[in-house]
Amino acid sequence: MKRDIVIYPDKRLKQHSKPVERFDAELHRLLDDMYDTMVEGNGVGLAAIQIAVPLRILIINVPVETDSEDPRVQQPKENTLEVINPVILEADGKTRYQEGCLSVPGYFEEVERFKKIKIEYQNRHGEKIILEDDDFLAIALQHEMDHLDGRLFIEKLSILKRKKFEKEWKKRQKKNL
Repeated sequence: MKRDIVIYPDKRLKQHSKPVERFDAELHRLLDDMYDTMVEGNGVGLAAIQIAVPLRILIINVPVETDSEDPRVQQPKENTLEVINPVILEADGKTRYQEGCLSVPGYFEEVERFKKIKIEYQNRHGEKIILEDDDFLAIALQHEMDHLDGRLFIEKLSILKRKKFEKEWKKRQKKNL
């Protein structure tokens, strides 16, 4: 079931998410809803706080190449990485990547992140997993993990770019009223 995405500057996005303690049917439903919401929103990742659930949960599904226009074919559910209670164990190097966010729709900007990360997390059944990546997945994980600590990618922008963003965002919000 698709849920509503919390949009910037909603204060709920600043909340620090709490650890998941129960790995039950309710958690599985939430993960399934997060997948539906992310795919409907044409996203690659989603943190639970983005649907107003302050738990340390994120999902990522990097699209696969296909001739289909259907996002569910491009992002099959079984390819979804479900990350619960993630912790960065190691981070190394620097890289820049253009990011966007379902909570800041229509805005994209280059952000600096670690090139390589190693994380420990739990899956939907509570099993601990260690994952290392130095590609797009590393960027996406860092972006979504920031959400769990109440941070958005726009906070990583230079002061000048941040002021430009705020000005454009306010102008766009006035147009939509």
